[in-house]
Amino acid sequence: MKLQQLRFLREVAERNLNITEAAEALHTAQPGVSKQIRLLEEELGITIFVRAGKRIVSVTEPGQQVIRMARQVLDAAENLKRASKDFTSRDSGQLTIATTHTQASYVLPPIVTQFARRYPKVRLSLKQGNPNQVAEMVLAGQADMGIATESLGGYSDLVSLPCYEWNRSVVAPVGHPLLKMRKLSLERLAQEPIITYDAHFTGRSRIDQAFAAAGIEPNIVLSALDSDVIKRYVAIGLGVGIIASMAYDQNWDQQLRAIDASHLFDPSVTRIAFRRNGFLRLFHYDFVEMFAPQLTRAAVEKAFEQ
Repeated sequence: MKLQQLRFLREVAERNLNITEAAEALHTAQPGVSKQIRLLEEELGITIFVRAGKRIVSVTEPGQQVIRMARQVLDAAENLKRASKDFTSRDSGQLTIATTHTQASYVLPPIVTQFARRYPKVRLSLKQGNPNQVAEMVLAGQADMGIATESLGGYSDLVSLPCYEWNRSVVAPVGHPLLKMRKLSLERLAQEPIITYDAHFTGRSRIDQAFAAAGIEPNIVLSALDSDVIKRYVAIGLGVGIIASMAYDQNWDQQLRAIDASHLFDPSVTRIAFRRNGFLRLFHYDFVEMFAPQLTRAAVEKAFEQ
């Protein structure tokens, strides 16, 4: 049994059983991947994949167990490499963070700047997606950590820790009637065309829950994937926007004004997550503490033990 065979096996499983895509991702030929998986099946004496001609169509029950253990073995091998690097090159390496647009644009820039000054030899990479995509990138080993909202806490194979609470603001063009109100209500807000996040993004569920609890149907005319798109359409007069408060900057958004809406919606929690079987290097711990000072190395290590 070879580690390369386990890598082929894992990649096919993660590519929805598509051998061609797995081979391309591993920069090798499709026949080679198929051959090595068959050799592994012969060595183990079990059938891992159900085939229809040359296509793989499903995973057998014992195959599911083999794939799970293969992932554990590969995680352990990668952790050994990382552990050795932490002793031989403590201040250099790669840090890949999966996160949402709002975090990448409005929260992370000062943290990334601080981190880059402390670790100039570490290569930083940001991957963006919705919270579910962030979780999947971390689980697949495509990112060292994920930063998003509450949904990161719903994955048993992730260690997920709360960082901070945040809420929302309503943004409207300068001179809009809503800006004259002393205290905005859901009833009044529902009378306006609303632009807000897609259902998979940035705590949209909190917005939907608030209107549903009040028995009010909001007039959502557009859903978007990030705050900048929402603000753009608000600025051209399509409606008013509901965005994360952190995404409004009066210096940049001079055509708009913001109204605090924290009394209308329950707060959301930004979380940071890691693979449960992963290994964190010294600079990983330092980045986490820069992002959320209460999450010291001791606090993160304790979470891994639970």
